[in-house]
Amino acid sequence: MPQPAVPPALPAERVVARLRRHARVLIVPAALLVLVAGVGTYAVLVLPEFWQQLAVVGVGMLVVVLGCVLPFLAWLARRTTITTRRIIARSGLFARVRRELLHSRGYDVVVRRTWGQSAFGSGDVRINTGHEHPFVIADVPKPFQVQAALQELMDEARSHVADRRRADQSIADGDTIAWGGR
Repeated sequence: MPQPAVPPALPAERVVARLRRHARVLIVPAALLVLVAGVGTYAVLVLPEFWQQLAVVGVGMLVVVLGCVLPFLAWLARRTTITTRRIIARSGLFARVRRELLHSRGYDVVVRRTWGQSAFGSGDVRINTGHEHPFVIADVPKPFQVQAALQELMDEARSHVADRRRADQSIADGDTIAWGGR
């Protein structure tokens, strides 16, 4: 009796890249921090009353937390990891959201750039999966390198899936594989 064909094993999953949004989104919070520090220091030195100085320090700290710390934490909380099998997008500070896309599910990879993104060498990588909403890796540095790597990984994944399908179809018609044994 001939042995059924064994599908080829998939190679081990490796991390290809870890990506965050371009760091230019932190330029305004950093400038705001410098501005608040300068204005706050000047105001504390000029104002005569202690309660006025305390109010300036309190407002300055509130502006720093809302305008500098929260945008930085939001930037840190969003990360995209590309492996040899899938794309994993994680986001959120308090409620974590994780989205995954297998390379074998992606069909089309497109780079979209605004003039501001072009000036800083970044762009949006859109992966059309055939669904209504594409999978978007937003504002990634060096988007054309990411696009080329994703296309290569998706082509490789499609060839592995095709090899597995061919191996599954090569099982003889008379052979039956049952759940739980013979």
